[in-house]
Amino acid sequence: MYHNTTVIGHVGRDPEMRYTPSGQGVTDFSVAVNEQFTDSTGEKVKKTVWYKVTTWGKLAEVCNQYVHKGDRVFVTGRLQADPQTGGPRIWTAQDGTPRTSFDLTADTVRFLNSRGEQAEHKSTPSENEPQPQEQDEPEFF
Repeated sequence: MYHNTTVIGHVGRDPEMRYTPSGQGVTDFSVAVNEQFTDSTGEKVKKTVWYKVTTWGKLAEVCNQYVHKGDRVFVTGRLQADPQTGGPRIWTAQDGTPRTSFDLTADTVRFLNSRGEQAEHKSTPSENEPQPQEQDEPEFF
């Protein structure tokens, strides 16, 4: 069995890298995927879905070096269920409202330059998305 999830979004905060007792690198960062649509009443609706992205080994080292808050990234990997709920991680925002996020163990991370310029290890984005709001970011660390 195999499943794969792909997300394109903006990094919510700079990555944090740590090492396992055996010396393997692990880097975590959050990605906000923004969605905008017009509902049946004609009002514009904005939604943000958060992903906690975890990378391992060489990919963790590369992400720690090249990923920065606000960057646009393309990530593929496997969704991981919250061990306590079997679903997405549930947390409370600063304003007290309940929120959810998803854990994603990355197999691939592509770095998309938010300025539309091609840079080393980066490719050009297809459209400009709004930046995630900092107060909406889940506390992972």
